[in-house]
Amino acid sequence: MQTQNESAASTAANARLNAFKSAIETRTNSIAKIKDQFGKESPISEYFGCMTFGLAQMREKLPKDAYSNLLKTLEQGKKLPKETAEAVASAIKEWAITKGVTHYCHWFQPMTGSTAEKHDAFITIQHSNHSELRVIERFTGGQLIQGEPDASSFPSGGMRSTFEARGYTAWDPSSPLFIIEEGNGKTLCIPTVFFGYHGQALDNKTPLLRSTEAISTAGCEFLKLLGDVDVKKISTTLGAEQEYFLVDKNFVALRPDLIMTGRTLVGSPAARGQQLEDHYFGAIPSRITQFMQEVEFELYKLGVPIKTRHNEVAPSQFELAPIFEDMNIASDHNLLTMEVLKRTALKHGLVCLLHEKPFAGVNGSGKHNNWSMANDKGENLLEPGNTPHQNLRFLACLAVTLKAVHDNAAVLRAAIASPGNDHRLGANEAPPAIISAFLGSLLEDILNTIDAGKTLKATEQSIIDLGVNKIPNVSKDYTDRNRTSPFAFTGNKFEFRAVGSTQNVAVPMSILNAAVAASFKECSARLKDLLKKKKRDEAVMELVRQVVKETKHIRFSGNGYSDEWKAEAKKRGLPILNTTPAALEMFKDKKKTQFLVDTNVLTQEEIGSRYHIAVERYVKTLDIEHLALIELAETYVVPAIEKQFAALAAAHAAIPSKATAKLHETRLNTLDTVLGNVLMELEKFKGMIDKSKKSHDEEKRMRDIVDQLQPQSFKLRAACDQAENIVADEFWPLPKYREMLLANTLA
Repeated sequence: MQTQNESAASTAANARLNAFKSAIETRTNSIAKIKDQFGKESPISEYFGCMTFGLAQMREKLPKDAYSNLLKTLEQGKKLPKETAEAVASAIKEWAITKGVTHYCHWFQPMTGSTAEKHDAFITIQHSNHSELRVIERFTGGQLIQGEPDASSFPSGGMRSTFEARGYTAWDPSSPLFIIEEGNGKTLCIPTVFFGYHGQALDNKTPLLRSTEAISTAGCEFLKLLGDVDVKKISTTLGAEQEYFLVDKNFVALRPDLIMTGRTLVGSPAARGQQLEDHYFGAIPSRITQFMQEVEFELYKLGVPIKTRHNEVAPSQFELAPIFEDMNIASDHNLLTMEVLKRTALKHGLVCLLHEKPFAGVNGSGKHNNWSMANDKGENLLEPGNTPHQNLRFLACLAVTLKAVHDNAAVLRAAIASPGNDHRLGANEAPPAIISAFLGSLLEDILNTIDAGKTLKATEQSIIDLGVNKIPNVSKDYTDRNRTSPFAFTGNKFEFRAVGSTQNVAVPMSILNAAVAASFKECSARLKDLLKKKKRDEAVMELVRQVVKETKHIRFSGNGYSDEWKAEAKKRGLPILNTTPAALEMFKDKKKTQFLVDTNVLTQEEIGSRYHIAVERYVKTLDIEHLALIELAETYVVPAIEKQFAALAAAHAAIPSKATAKLHETRLNTLDTVLGNVLMELEKFKGMIDKSKKSHDEEKRMRDIVDQLQPQSFKLRAACDQAENIVADEFWPLPKYREMLLANTLA
């Protein structure tokens, strides 16, 4: 007859074993591909964007004058006439209904970090003369342009009282509408901004739109001084690479920590992790390939131009990357991508983990933001050209960008601060928390030569004399990659590598755009003064020389992981903000954030609100993690050790040999020590949490968490992980790293 301990152990072992068996089963998930009239599978180009309604569709469906008015709204910021709004709404409704859509929603980005939506049916009731009720589909210009959701439950950071529920959504016509297919229905999503009664930005999209306008205005003024007198607009482009993990959902169902926090709060690294370096760019497992194919199919229908897919460094870690797009659209598309990843994973019996550090001991996930600028002719301002003027412009825009990063490094660091990113930044997988810029050896040589006021002679690398009217003819493939740099130049763009995988890219991109806009404004003022004394090309080169000299400390080409760099960064006076609480303090410094106000990207009130929201989110996130860790320790880890203790004690009593019994006693003593450590660290942790929660000052609680609670949580985790390594596998109820991370290699 089984004892109670044996029965419980059997149940735990069977649950893990069944989950593992399920994870490695061969399976095929078919995708309902789009086919032509002859039953042949259509190429991507024929169905790309079929579930979107943007300017191309509006040009086709709208009357000429309505489309012209819409363009004026987009290009000149003019108010959309009522009759045009009605025409647009009618065209959208007719298109959506032919696609089988029954509901619509304003799709917006509150300061929760994710998206929000409230669905309304197209139907309305119409009364006839005979008092009969008639249902019709109706969608008006007013419904398209503005909505009024209940805003009281969305974070405002103190900008509104809790009882003030009024918030407004307003259509963003620069981003295409799209249809989400879910279950048995389809919903039309209208990208919108979200703002308060007095016009305060309650979302992440509004500051992004403001920032793109700011960089265009300031950048055009600067380029006109350089000689590009016909420039009318500068757009920012973005390609956001997305890293993620995939874990079988049967494992996740047995891991309360993954369910509640998106990461493992306990778990000892497996003997085999990523040390063989065989997963990166390796053959993609069949099950994962099927998942990726369906993700891409869904994203192509939504007009998201996914280009690349591959295995990442850690086992069960993967990446997809899109082609560059206009920043606002790219930002919306990245949010859509994260939703499609999560939704599609469940259909394949998987869970997509977007957390920055789901597993200890292996690489975490980031979101590399490839950022650049282009003029209205489509010329990339951060790409060397074929003429002296284009290369002079390239050097000037490069210098402006370096100045933006140099002057605002602390706030850029704050823009990517999160509890998840704290686990990732600075490890051997992600750039350090110290913001610096990497340019590559050739550009470094050019800038150092400019700094010294010397001339660089022509070389095989296609560089001509650096004198006035003799601007370097820089080749296009002149930079190596530096994975340890948070802001690396990669040929025709900067790659902001420090952004976390869960983050809404609109937040760091708004800050970066604002910093560059402020830099453009200052450099324009300085260039105007220089033009009073020098010819244009001489004045521009002098400005570049000054800025290169001033921003030298932000440039670093070495190993960002090294202790030497930390010491050097401190010597250079760069901000070293290793934790989210330290970084968030930058938002309280009005001098450091003034550039956001000067560029009209955020008001001081909006900056303050974002600080308070970030503090609250940090505290709540860590509260959830800490309570979940306590639950795991008390209800999973300790009982597992106790079962092991009982089994060992029984085995010890049955050993006939005194010599063997003496050796076996070591196992009992080790287990006793481990159990004591877990209980001791657990009691300390609970006491510290109780003490911390007595404070109602969230800023104090945030500091308590980072200074005291987090270090103690790491001690408790270490004790639990030690237990996992010595408790019999049959007694351990939680799926282990080897199962969760390596099952996909067998699927």
